[in-house]
Amino acid sequence: MPACDTTAPDTGPRNAGLPAIVRSSDVLASVFAALGDPMRLKLVAVLCAGGAFSIAQLTATTDISRQGVTKHLQVLAQAGLVSDVKRGRERLWQLEPGQIEEAKRTLEIIGREWDVALSKLKAFAEATL
Repeated sequence: MPACDTTAPDTGPRNAGLPAIVRSSDVLASVFAALGDPMRLKLVAVLCAGGAFSIAQLTATTDISRQGVTKHLQVLAQAGLVSDVKRGRERLWQLEPGQIEEAKRTLEIIGREWDVALSKLKAFAEATL
């Protein structure tokens, strides 16, 4: 029996009946693309450490400009990984764990599928010896 998660709702007739991992691949592709940049991954790691941070605080953890950090945060926000809230004159950025959790679940599904495929390959190889 396949280990695919089919619990996510269909997003339209062309995706009907597809496993959730396939139906959500466009969204997840943007998440993985956003996390694929070392600076954005570093910013996510800093935000994971706790709390909301201002651009000034985030810039202090990097060697790039405020404008550079802002551009990276905008990419992360478009992927649904971070959000900002305005407090006084500052804009504070915080992690949005939902997309990271979805990416984690997807990688777990892929890992289970990979384990099943390797087990089948092993059984086939042992049967042919």
